[in-house]
Amino acid sequence: MSKVEPQPPKIEFPCADYPIKIIGDNCDKFIDTVVGIVCQHCPDFEQQVEQHLSSNGRFISVRVCITAHGEEHLSKLNEALRETGMVRMVL
Repeated sequence: MSKVEPQPPKIEFPCADYPIKIIGDNCDKFIDTVVGIVCQHCPDFEQQVEQHLSSNGRFISVRVCITAHGEEHLSKLNEALRETGMVRMVL
């Protein structure tokens, strides 16, 4: 009997309310920088932002929901966020 490998969930684009969590260094410019980049890549972004500090205050996580238009769109957004040097992880 052959093993069936689980398939990743398929996302239909455009995908409204696509959640993205951005984790990075806690600094004064982090949230403004992240929101600015998200606005550049997602003109319809409603700027609803949830933020949480790590227990020691060193890191901050920002959660936003966007309308994702495709894998390339998400890839370019991820790349732009990482280019800031402040972003450690994009989920």
